[in-house]
Amino acid sequence: MAPSVGFIGGGRVTRIVLGGWARAAYWPAQVVVSDIEAAALAALTAHRPPVSTSHRDNTQPGRQDIVFLALHPPALRAVLGELRGRLPAAALVVSLAPKLTIGEISAGLGGFTRIARVIPNAPSIVGAGFNPVSFAPGASAADRERLRGLLAPLGAAPEVAEADLEAYALLTGMGPTYLWFQFQELLSLAVGFGLERRAAMAALGHMVDGALCAMIESGLSAADLSDLVPVRPLAEDEEAFKTAYRTRLTGIFERIRPAVTA
Repeated sequence: MAPSVGFIGGGRVTRIVLGGWARAAYWPAQVVVSDIEAAALAALTAHRPPVSTSHRDNTQPGRQDIVFLALHPPALRAVLGELRGRLPAAALVVSLAPKLTIGEISAGLGGFTRIARVIPNAPSIVGAGFNPVSFAPGASAADRERLRGLLAPLGAAPEVAEADLEAYALLTGMGPTYLWFQFQELLSLAVGFGLERRAAMAALGHMVDGALCAMIESGLSAADLSDLVPVRPLAEDEEAFKTAYRTRLTGIFERIRPAVTA
């Protein structure tokens, strides 16, 4: 039997998860979403199976079998205190945020131990996500099975060490944004060069899949891999791209990594 699900926070991550479930023709027994913005809740009720909404009241989503915390870390800290002592004993709390560790979440909930953390990935909206998950020791085998069942329609959901989640947040959680603008520009240029849009999209998809496959499976060094293509139009700009990656992503990682405690 599918569990009931509550989302505290009705923003983009919740839209992605609900969109992925709807596309896969999967739906929990009940879905309840709370948010401080009425417009965000209204958007969730359109073009999908039924969603119950709760404006500025986290009580109902907090009573479900699985309680997703779909909030940024600062807002999440405040909600933990609100949920303290009010969760069903058999509930599983699932944080979708970086930075706050399972230990911090448990402390904020007054010692509640049935907790998991997931780093969500936007392609989950079409069932092609990569959503790594870590479980607290207090999560039972049944808890793990229920959450895996909810994540399966969204794509891959490997179990990973909690200490690796923030690295996954940079690699997979935010990763599509590093690439999508480049894909869109390539698509636009290809159409401008005369390709029909559908054909250009198909070619782009095969090229991206093949490029990644060659990088992973060829066994070639980065230099030898690049040497397979005789013309590199962006060669002079590659260092600027690498510098942007290193500077921007290292800075973000330092901000989202959990605080080191003595």
